Amino acid sequence: MALFSLLIAIMIERLKLLPQAWQLETLLAWYNKAFFGDNSLKNEPMMLLALLLPAVSVQVLAWFVEGMFWGLISLLLWVAVAILCFSHLKQRQVFKQYIQAACRGDVQACYHFAEALDPSTNLDAISETDLGAKVGQTVAWVNYRFYGAVALYLIFCGPAGAVLYCTVRYFFDEAASQKIRLPLVDSALTVLDWLPSRLIAFGYVLSGHFSAAFSRWRRLALQWRMPARSVIAEVALAAETIEASSATPICVQSTISLLQLSKRNFILLVTGLSLLTIFGVVA
Repeated sequence: MALFSLLIAIMIERLKLLPQAWQLETLLAWYNKAFFGDNSLKNEPMMLLALLLPAVSVQVLAWFVEGMFWGLISLLLWVAVAILCFSHLKQRQVFKQYIQAACRGDVQACYHFAEALDPSTNLDAISETDLGAKVGQTVAWVNYRFYGAVALYLIFCGPAGAVLYCTVRYFFDEAASQKIRLPLVDSALTVLDWLPSRLIAFGYVLSGHFSAAFSRWRRLALQWRMPARSVIAEVALAAETIEASSATPICVQSTISLLQLSKRNFILLVTGLSLLTIFGVVA
């Protein structure tokens, strides 16, 4: 079910068939407003409930429908959760606007859209070349957060695991955008990101230039306190050679190279999942 759900979800996301009203971030925003609100989430018990309730609800539903209609209902649940968890129309639109701004030579707009890709991080780019490299690293990080990590949690922890990760990620991003601090969220996301970020970064090692990337991965991945973003960004940059001679704008060259690397890495992930499915390791 994991492989089938993953492929269907990616197809739906690529074709942009899921409207904005059904994007996961929209549903989680409604969930937050309807049940909690910003004030009630300032204490730890309510924040813990807000983080766990969606995942627990999905897991209870999965237990309830297990075996019904020869497993068809369970398959539909997997597919529906995968489609929701892989939806990120907002990030796609921002990245498209960044590329369009670069192609028309609007450097200021490039800086604006680059900041919007990951509001939790200050890029501090000092040149167009530096901007392209840092946006490329941000793209690798966004691909990890909205593709790689979600896929790993879906494969190994089922729909509830994917929903838990996406819920924690949503509250982290909300806190960053509103410049507030929510209890438990930072630590929960750090724990959830620790192992998947190392696995996806190792995928960059296999998908790019092995020697340079493996040296960087070995140095960073084995440090317990190394942030997940640093592992992903630095290993991705080491794994890909930036083509300096290109007709594309300077602030897009390295971005496109790292985007292609992220796509190769995700293909590697799907290939690995296919092999695990064939050998019966995952269902």
